[in-house]
Amino acid sequence: MHTNSKSDSYAAAGVDITAGYKAVELMKEHIKTTLTDGVCSDVGGFGGLFMPNLAGMKQPVLVSGTDGVGTKLKLAFLLDKHDTVGIDCVAMCVNDIICCGARPLFFLDYIACGKNVPEKIAQIVAGVADGCRQSGAALIGGETAEMPGFYPVDEYDLAGFGVGIVDKEKIVDNSKIEEGDVIIALKSSGVHSNGFSLVRKVFDVENADLSEKYEELGGKSIGEALLTPTKIYVKPMVALFDKITVKSVSHITGGGFYENIPRSIPDGFTAKINKADVQIHPLFDIIAKKGNISERDMFNTFNMGVGMTVVVSKEDKEEALKILKENGEDAYVIGEIVKGDEKIIL
Repeated sequence: MHTNSKSDSYAAAGVDITAGYKAVELMKEHIKTTLTDGVCSDVGGFGGLFMPNLAGMKQPVLVSGTDGVGTKLKLAFLLDKHDTVGIDCVAMCVNDIICCGARPLFFLDYIACGKNVPEKIAQIVAGVADGCRQSGAALIGGETAEMPGFYPVDEYDLAGFGVGIVDKEKIVDNSKIEEGDVIIALKSSGVHSNGFSLVRKVFDVENADLSEKYEELGGKSIGEALLTPTKIYVKPMVALFDKITVKSVSHITGGGFYENIPRSIPDGFTAKINKADVQIHPLFDIIAKKGNISERDMFNTFNMGVGMTVVVSKEDKEEALKILKENGEDAYVIGEIVKGDEKIIL
């Protein structure tokens, strides 16, 4: 803890630097739980140091991903619950990183707030640390910026940045896709962290009773269901990469099926999705009905219950499903690869 650094003038302008020091002390216990063998630095330095283990790699390639939580944070503010949005932040980055076959190495977060309340900042970082543990990434640094007059005193923004690694010859780049390959779905935990501008409009969250419970959601309140953190797919996907040839991976984020699946399909091929086979999360039925949203718009905005899709050969289908299920994923087939000019048929 710093004891000599204090500025009354800066505090009068709305920035309490001593609160920042206290926040760092409170978050250290969470950060320690994420540390891996490659970490070479302690919290509080100017840069996070990491030495990757390159043993067995011929041509190591670094893979980076960055993202934020978006307007889902408004739910956290309204419910005064801040220990899960950090998981969302990590998930949005590491789920992107694994799409090319990489393993996450480390993560850094950035929190900008109107007022630094150390206990709240520590709650946010606890969620980030949880996400890092789930993905095997070390939390090696970050930044908390107190910005009075820019953010309301009770609000903050949260973003992050992760780096992973993959051997060049093992990069998943969709070049091996063939007609007849199967498309496997990995279930989502709900809305994840995309489409919340529409979600907030549908439920009018600033004025709604977020404690209202829905039988379709297993008795959960709508607030609890919407704030459920994004699922992290790193560990089951790494297990899959280790055992079979994965030809393509899509992280289903903003833009839903229509925007994300085509990004992983090469020219000349089409992802033919059997819409009737998609196991739609009940939360999306509620959103569609309450907001009077067309099925096309729903599939072009949300993940609809599918957080990630994986393409494997027909011969590897059963083994892939077995590996995913052994690693906690209730995976199932939703389509196949066919020849065609359209990247997706739904």
